[in-house]
Amino acid sequence: MNRVTMSGSEGLWARIRTALARGNEAREPAYGHAAIPRNPNKKPRLAQRIDEELRRGWSYCAERNVSLCVVALEIDGYAEYFATYGREAVEDSFDSLEAIIGAQLSRETEICLRSGQTGFVLVLPDMPALMARDLASRIAAALRREGIPNRESHAGQVTLSSGIAVVNPQGKLDRSVLNAASQAVKKAQRRGLARLEVMDLRGRDDKRRKAA
Repeated sequence: MNRVTMSGSEGLWARIRTALARGNEAREPAYGHAAIPRNPNKKPRLAQRIDEELRRGWSYCAERNVSLCVVALEIDGYAEYFATYGREAVEDSFDSLEAIIGAQLSRETEICLRSGQTGFVLVLPDMPALMARDLASRIAAALRREGIPNRESHAGQVTLSSGIAVVNPQGKLDRSVLNAASQAVKKAQRRGLARLEVMDLRGRDDKRRKAA
């Protein structure tokens, strides 16, 4: 009798262990494999959107043999602004900034996208450098009229610095134009508030074509 009872008990616990093991296997993807990105090299959504619009603008300009301007816009003193006002207020400011910038864009091909935590990037096909400078000036003027408060700034309000990179697209997309715009805005910010810097890459491209 005891032998039968022990045998039945062992069989029962064996079935329980098997069921638990199956349950763990079923749950594993939710906490293990599924939590790991399928493609670790996949770009974040914002970066992917910028890349798509940059590629579209590049192709548009290459087909028409016209210039492309990429503008990086960044909030001056962003770290201090964020520390003082907090995430919610800063995000509200970004909504206002996006509306201000969008109101100055007149063509469907002119694209404004959020870029990281500190600003925006504009992709402006078929736009000469002088027109891009004028656009940046109009955005700055509209922002001054809006007067978004920033007590951490000497200006007393939120300001944007601008970095413009202009290129004559040829062939495949060269993403260095985006990097050039980012470098330009950093250079502008080192000079003060609401500053503008332009990097003209067209001479560089002409030299490359002659060398080839």
